[in-house]
This record gives sequence, C-alpha cells and structure tokens, in this order.
Amino acid sequence: MIEKLNIVPFVSVDHMMKLVLTIGVERFLVELADEIEADFRRWEMFDKTPRVASHSREGVIELMPTSDGEVYGFKYVNGHPKNTREGRQTVTAFGVLADVGTGYPVLLTEMTILTALRTAATSALAAKFLAPKNARTMAIIGNGAQAEFQALAFKAMLGIDRLRLYDIDRAASAKCVRNLAGMGLDLAVCTSIEEAMEGAEIVTTVTADKQNATILTDNMVGSGIHINAVGGDCPGKTELHPDILRRSDIFVEYPPQTRIEGEIQQLLPDHPVTELWQVIAEKATGRRDARQITLFDSVGFAIEDFSALRYVKRQIARTGLYEELDLLADPDEPRDLFGMLLRAQAATPTAA
Repeated sequence: MIEKLNIVPFVSVDHMMKLVLTIGVERFLVELADEIEADFRRWEMFDKTPRVASHSREGVIELMPTSDGEVYGFKYVNGHPKNTREGRQTVTAFGVLADVGTGYPVLLTEMTILTALRTAATSALAAKFLAPKNARTMAIIGNGAQAEFQALAFKAMLGIDRLRLYDIDRAASAKCVRNLAGMGLDLAVCTSIEEAMEGAEIVTTVTADKQNATILTDNMVGSGIHINAVGGDCPGKTELHPDILRRSDIFVEYPPQTRIEGEIQQLLPDHPVTELWQVIAEKATGRRDARQITLFDSVGFAIEDFSALRYVKRQIARTGLYEELDLLADPDEPRDLFGMLLRAQAATPTAA
C-alpha cells in the first residue's frame, strides 16, 4: 500500500469475500485464531472496557473500542433479531484501525463477514484449551448465519468431523447441510435438541432470539462435555438453564462485560469465573479432567476485533484487495482548512 495522508484503505464486502476465498476459509480461520491467541497472550497491554451499548425494544447498537498503545481499533455492530423477517441481517458491522501517534485512521473495513469469522475463530480457540481431547462430534443448536463458520473453525482447528444439527426452522438446517456439502463433514439433521446432543462431545448454542430462553436444560448436559455458548450476548438474552452454569467451570473473555451480557448474568455477581486469556497465557488451568464440564460464555470482545482488523490490514497489503477512500482532509497548510475549501470552490465550474 502506498501511504497518502488523505487516503484510507477501504475493504468492501466484495473485497472481503475475495480475500477470504483467496486465502481459503479454513486457513483464514486458523490464521485469525493464531492472531487472537497472540493478542490474548499480551492481554494486559490493552485498554479494556465493556462495549458501549444503546439498547432498544428491537435490538442493540454497540461500539467496541480498544488499543494496545500503538494502534487503536473499534467496531460498530448491531444486533436486531427481527431483521430476518424483513430480509435483513441480524448482525451487521464495520470497523476502523487508527494510528495512536497521529490519530489518523489506517483501515476502514466491512465487519459483518469478518465478525462471523472472528467469532468462530475465538470459539475454536477457546475449545482448543477447554474441550475434551480428541473430540470428533459437535452439536450445533441454531443453524443460522454463524453455523457454517463455527463448523469449519472446529473442523480446521480441532479435527471435528461429525456435526449434529438442530434448528426450530428445518430450512435453516437444510441450508447448513447444503452449504457444508463436500467439506469433509458427516452431517446429521436432528428433530430435537436431545437428539442433537446424543454423542456430542462439544455443543455450540448459537440462537438469535433476544429473550431469556432455555435452549439447554440441565438434564441434557452430561459430564465431560464442552459448551460453546455463543447466542447469549446482551442483557436479557440467554440460552442455558442456570443449573448448567452452577455445574460447569465457566470461562469468559472480560468479566465486567460478560456479567452484563453473558449467560452468567443469571448468577450472583461474585460467582467465580476464569478469564480465557489467563488459560492461554498459562496463568490458570483450563480442562482438568475427563468428567469436567467446561463452558465458554462467549459474548465477543473488542480485542478479538482488533486482532481481526490487524490481520486483514496485513493481508490486503499482500493481496491488494482494497480500494483507496478519500476520507481525510489534507490541506497544503494544516491550519488553513478554510483555504482548502476556497481553492476547491475556485476549481469548481460555475453553474450556468
């Protein structure tokens, strides 16, 4: 990339799709997970705050900022479950990276696709440290927009090759089977959650309704399982019965955010949890034994988006899959912004 002071590299949806396909979906997920893992190992270097959320009856709009002292990043993201009834995405997003030294943005990119990829990469990264060894079978409860990304991340990183799918909408499961055909996965569509759980060593819950739902009840969860709870990600939105939480060892990204938005909003504020970065950095224990129930209470955190943005910035420099966006004013004399406007007026033909 040629650096121009007024130009910001912009990655459109089309560029992002081409970038993912050029790299390969599974390789992209693995490399992205490596980037997230590296940043989790330096977790203490980052500014951290719960995301800034604006809630409404219909959904939520959030900003997710962080910085490592050299680079600043943020993501704008919404969550509106009703959108699918109107032919719109439940979640959309875009993100920005900026240089801390100048404050100038250095990347603007779509993040709807990228968020799905980073969520799946983070899920599989957590499972790498928490799931039963040599697990091969995963149940996915909720077969919407995130399901295929989760499936391929767990396949690429953990060797999962058997999927048991369930959704209240059979068309969603059929879509998932269609999209994953020929990708080396044994796919079974189940008629109930209980059937989907049979033989599963890992279960991913990734439903969309904004409500306190009970997707998994306590009697469904046997010893030794790993639960990847993705769908409970805002106040008033959960998927697991509280008794499951009390039987599990719970791992989270950032407790001040997860206690507001995650499954653990159902528990007392002092209920013990372990931060995932501590496990990755070998400062805490993950899975201890074969009978332990581990739960990754995933709500998504800004450092994961930061990692994704930096990964994309490197990849577009290599592939050229971006366009130049004239985003920043760049006057000849930094103090003469109005003069820049006057010169533009002089260069603009006068209407007849």
